[in-house]
Amino acid sequence: MANEIELNTLEDIKLLKESCSLECKLATGKDGKGNLPNDFWETYSAMANTYGGIVLLGIQEKKGQFSLVGLENIDTVKAQLVNGANNPQIVSANLLKDEHIETISIECIQFLKVIIPEATRKDRPVYLKQTPIKNSYRRLNESDQKMSDEEVKRALAEQMNDSRDNEILIGYGLTDLHEKTLQDYRQTFAVRQPTHPFNKLDDLAFLERIGAWRRDREKDIAGLTIAGLLMFAEDHTIQDILPNYQLDYQERPQAKTENRWSDRVTLDGTWSGNLFDFFHIVYRKLTTEIKVPFQLEGGIRKEDTPLHIAVREALCNVLVHADYTGRASVLVVKRPDMFGFRNPGLMRVPVSVAIHGGEADCRNRLIHKMFRFVGIGEQSGSGLPKIFDSWKAYHWKKPMLEEVIKPNEQTLLKLWMTDLLPQGSMSLLARHFGTEFGQVSNLAQLALGIAFNEKTVTHERLCSLSTEHSADVSKTLNMLVEKGWLKQTGHSRGSVYHLTTLDSMIPKADDVFNESNTLGSNSNTLGLSSNTLGSNSNTLGLSSNTLGSNSNTLGSENRDEFGRLISPSEYHRFPFIDELTLLTEPTLIKLHEIAKEPRTKKRVSSDVMEAVLLNLCKNQYVSISVLSELVERTPDLLRKSYLSNMVKTKKLELAFPTEISSPKQAYIYIVKEKNMTELTI
Repeated sequence: MANEIELNTLEDIKLLKESCSLECKLATGKDGKGNLPNDFWETYSAMANTYGGIVLLGIQEKKGQFSLVGLENIDTVKAQLVNGANNPQIVSANLLKDEHIETISIECIQFLKVIIPEATRKDRPVYLKQTPIKNSYRRLNESDQKMSDEEVKRALAEQMNDSRDNEILIGYGLTDLHEKTLQDYRQTFAVRQPTHPFNKLDDLAFLERIGAWRRDREKDIAGLTIAGLLMFAEDHTIQDILPNYQLDYQERPQAKTENRWSDRVTLDGTWSGNLFDFFHIVYRKLTTEIKVPFQLEGGIRKEDTPLHIAVREALCNVLVHADYTGRASVLVVKRPDMFGFRNPGLMRVPVSVAIHGGEADCRNRLIHKMFRFVGIGEQSGSGLPKIFDSWKAYHWKKPMLEEVIKPNEQTLLKLWMTDLLPQGSMSLLARHFGTEFGQVSNLAQLALGIAFNEKTVTHERLCSLSTEHSADVSKTLNMLVEKGWLKQTGHSRGSVYHLTTLDSMIPKADDVFNESNTLGSNSNTLGLSSNTLGSNSNTLGLSSNTLGSNSNTLGSENRDEFGRLISPSEYHRFPFIDELTLLTEPTLIKLHEIAKEPRTKKRVSSDVMEAVLLNLCKNQYVSISVLSELVERTPDLLRKSYLSNMVKTKKLELAFPTEISSPKQAYIYIVKEKNMTELTI
């Protein structure tokens, strides 16, 4: 929620932008002095039922531009707010406290800032006019939209039931369970706790003790619980009670969102289809390629790593928090770059609270209890922090936990196995700043790394890549400014920060094209291996065994298998094309194909030329002399007519930003794998 927005000047007002968590209303009324607008309560309901937010009263919006009008009768509007929030005929729940209603004055003009907290599960849905159906709202982008009847009913069910899996199923008994699953569970239980008294019980008594069977003395009924059915029955029996029940595991061979899988586990009739068996089948597949370092614990080799623990917890988490009445399926995805987990149903606690832990509200508490009996799953409220801590230990990108409301309510957890920052960046920073670099916090190191790789860092950007509190992010950035390591432009949280010594860390053209690897040189004095390029070495789509007539030049270790130069500086993460004669024949042919239109025509449109230049520079630096030769235009014409503007509009990046007009300048168009950061559901 954007409750930390700072409003101190008229410029701050002009920079406002409405969003899911921010709404501006004029609120002047017919007399122009101040009156709470009727549609305020729709926004109140919508924000409370989503992630909370801020409503600014006394701000006018025209064509996306905001201006401060103010409220002359501000006390009247305050009273209307307080009275309305306490009136059940207007709204079902009062979430406002004194600190949520703030009077702000800018240049002697007063307006109101109203912070609307996210409603707890017990208060959702927050509705109007004493009727939840047709009067409950949800915030989507900048609008307040009515919740569907199904969404309202689901919210009411969540409100009334602390645990969704303890319902007794009349007419269901032991014969509805998958016998082998129950045997496997009991064996796992006994191996883990061989002296436990539950081991001596018969199946019915055992199931009752773990929560799979329950007796209601008040109603004089007994039977399997929904938890027992989900854990131990077969899928067709489960779907008699929960028709939307669906489990899906997909192993995808590429880091793409396409639903192409090489291995899949779903409800196809070849296995039981219950949660316990799904967990064990999928966990083995998820962890089969995780390397286990040799470690001894008590004289016995330790088979668990932080990665095993995190994946196990994530898989358990998706099963125990799923809303099995929802329309989305449980989906687990394994890709080369990530693990993805989706469960139907939204979070029961705010995402930020769940990440930091300590507040537990499990949707299926009996299922969670059954998993914990056999050593699967952390204590309620501590699982997600353990996952995030494990990922931090590997220096990978921060996991992404998010809710999706449309088309079906669902929660996504994405665990990226990619470096947070490019390899080499941190070591370069450590060498530059010396021993002091190792003495500052991980958050400070991250801020410097972002500033180095992205040229700038902001408060918002640093928050998005860390789990630290916003106030700690502000303190860290201020500390780096005080040390003289960052330079601040702007004020408050809208500031942009730059490395003060970035220019000295950026290599010059002569550092890359020195005497050892001048254009056309075959020297290998740099001693760099082509494998330092990683995934970027195949951007031309050519294999290393298709060497052409120039292959004799590729023995040099400072060139990759296509003949492209590898920079000696860790600043450059992509290879250079500095000399066409040193490229393999297939590579050269490919470049000529890309540049065919401008090579064969004296005049082409600007759009065509820009498209060609972008394609030539895709994930590789291409010198201006090479570009000139490929498109048959002079370097001066290229620079003035195309390249300078493409750099200005950030379509291209410079290899040597401190030497803009260098005749050795090179350009790059960095393209990330399409949809690489998405988990298609």
